[in-house]
Amino acid sequence: MSVFTKIINGELPSYKIHEDDLTISILTIEPIHLGHTLVITKQEINSWLDVPEEIYKRVHLNSQKIGQAIKHATGCPRVGQIVAGFEVPHYHLHLVPAWSIPDLNFAKAQKRSQDEMEKIQKEIIKHLKFETYK
Repeated sequence: MSVFTKIINGELPSYKIHEDDLTISILTIEPIHLGHTLVITKQEINSWLDVPEEIYKRVHLNSQKIGQAIKHATGCPRVGQIVAGFEVPHYHLHLVPAWSIPDLNFAKAQKRSQDEMEKIQKEIIKHLKFETYK
């Protein structure tokens, strides 16, 4: 069972941004920049190459909406997407607020205070605009 499955099952805490029937989105605990969010499949799938089409589409539809909210919440000009897949064997898409290419460097990742995390969580959620999928 991956750490993400434990979060999905409520066994571990998280800073949840959004959840639906196929995905969950949370702030990463070691963000490159505040607002760094993970869009995760609820189904435990190791590689993006194996994600069923419906779930893959949902991840990317959600990431676009969450990316817009991150952009508004942080004031960044871009939100980068990264699929690394090495740190946890459970497909997830990184959404990283970015002002330049070097802003997408995982070496810059660091833990932030609970206060900082809760503040950016609330700010991103405030800017989310979701409709129900059919």
